[in-house]
Parts: sequence; structure tokens; C-alpha cells
Amino acid sequence: MQEYRIVGKGISRVDSLAKVTGEAIYTADLKLPKMLVAKVLRSPYPHARILHIDTSRAERLPGVKAVVTGFDGHGVKWGVFRYTQDHAMLPTDKVRYVGEDVAAVAAVDEETALEALELIRVEYEPLPAVFDPEEAMREGAPLIHEEYPRNINVHVHIEVGDVDRAFREAYLVREDAFRASGEA
Repeated sequence: MQEYRIVGKGISRVDSLAKVTGEAIYTADLKLPKMLVAKVLRSPYPHARILHIDTSRAERLPGVKAVVTGFDGHGVKWGVFRYTQDHAMLPTDKVRYVGEDVAAVAAVDEETALEALELIRVEYEPLPAVFDPEEAMREGAPLIHEEYPRNINVHVHIEVGDVDRAFREAYLVREDAFRASGEA
């Protein structure tokens, strides 16, 4: 069996002492001249249509430098994988999970940014939601993205090497259903 340099070995972290003693500097600790603080308004719904977003009160709050929604994106989209469709940075039509970003605020300090979030009004129409991946792929399940039939964004089959042989020679093969937490 191959001997690995890192896998299965204890590795010393160079920043351990600083972290456990409270001396480590994190991004949130940085304070630069004229630095703004950003905060994000997130969806309280797992699936809902966005009917209206009113940012006017937040925009008028002293200390607020910018308020951004998906309507400010001018059609700019982003994507991570070459085989998936790009999506808007912030939604304009509907939210698809609890905690999805809906609007962002930049302000002179954290307190002002948080107050501005409280002033943003979003009118939602809750839609049917599905919380089980098997159920979500069934015919007739509520569609999260209408362009993905049966809620399947992408299906990729990857095999490297002799998979059947690897299973035959494995010390242990465990077959089970595994679940990971979502983005919310």
C-alpha cells in the first residue's frame, strides 16, 4: 500500500497558538481608513416569489453608502462549473432557500449597516417547498429552478481507473445514503 506524506498524519498548524490565545487577527478585526461595512439581508423562506423590494428607507439612512439588490446587477451572472448555467448574484424573481442573499448594504459602520437592513422591505409570496432530495426529484415536485426538470441541475458520471476491481479488492465497502447540510 502506498505511504502518504500528509494523509493520515498529524500536521502542526503554524497559527494554533495565536488562535487559542486570542492573538490571531481575523478579517473581521481589520479596521482601515474609510473602510465600509457590508451586511446582507437574507430570505426567511425556503422557496418564495419576490413580489417587491423597497430599499428607499435604507438608502436615506445617514451613513449608508450603497444598497444593492438583484435589480442593480444589470444582468451580470456568475457561475462556478462549466456544465451549469450561470445565475444572478442576487435574485430578482424568487428565493430558493432560507438564508439566500436578497439585498446587500454598505455603510460607515456595522450598527448603521444592520439598521439599514431593518429598513429594507421585501414582499414575498411563499411557494411550496421540498426538503428531501429524493422527493425533490420526483415528477411533479415543486421546481426550484424552472430550467432544471425534476430539480436536477447537473448529472455528471465520473470514473477513474478500474472501479469494479477497486470494489472487489477493497477491505470494506459501505453502501448507504449520505446527507450533507444545505446552504442555509
